Amino acid sequence: MTEEEFIDLVDYVRQNYGVNLIHKKSLVSGRLINYLAENNFSSFTDYMNHIRADKTGRSAAAMIDRLTTNHTYFMRENQHFDFFRDHVLPQLERVCDKKKDMGIWSAGCSTGEEPYTLAMIIGDYFGALKSNWDTSILATDISTKVLDRAAAGIYGRETVNSLPEAWRKKYFTVQSGESFKVCDKIRKEVIFRRFNLMTSYFPFKRKFHVIFCRNVMIYFDNETKRELVNKFYESTEEGGYLFIGHSESLNREDSKYRCVMPAVYRK
Repeated sequence: MTEEEFIDLVDYVRQNYGVNLIHKKSLVSGRLINYLAENNFSSFTDYMNHIRADKTGRSAAAMIDRLTTNHTYFMRENQHFDFFRDHVLPQLERVCDKKKDMGIWSAGCSTGEEPYTLAMIIGDYFGALKSNWDTSILATDISTKVLDRAAAGIYGRETVNSLPEAWRKKYFTVQSGESFKVCDKIRKEVIFRRFNLMTSYFPFKRKFHVIFCRNVMIYFDNETKRELVNKFYESTEEGGYLFIGHSESLNREDSKYRCVMPAVYRK
């Protein structure tokens, strides 16, 4: 991979997906070199020409699958889930009592642990009254590969061991000795969709009361992050919340959100 080819690929990924790979040349080359050889591409220039020529977008989506790291797990940064349960849900129960309709978005949902955790918290919170509420969760990611895994809802024993035992019994079915599947009741609460956060505007018909976008913006430069946060703000209901990763932060001057606790902001 020449330096010119690397810069061309980096610019394409940053412009189309927001991800900045400028310091990841060895990662980019390592994850793509075998694919190029197996599919008879003569060079990275040949490969990028193919990406641009494929108007379906499938080739570009497959490239992003290979280049992005989708690492997550149940109860990650669990202080956020405690705050969601103890503070956000009681507020939303009052605010949304008339329509009984909450808008929740897990942006960058990866393999689904985050939105399923939210659905289980909501299930516990409302209990027998849950059927009166529409609390379906929109879960999006740029990677079709992780979305397929998320929709399947099957996790290994080691993955689910971090969850309370009561949840494992209530919200999972044992597939085998080493795998567990999220029960249909919870899976139906989560709507998985492929979505690119770099789209110029968010085409949602309604605003969200809660947006989780955690450990996604660490891959973006400051300008991309600022633009994304502003789009989140416009898509948030008055009084709604944005959760970001603990390793991330919002510049007070660039965002209208106000911080209510570490990595949690409110409109």
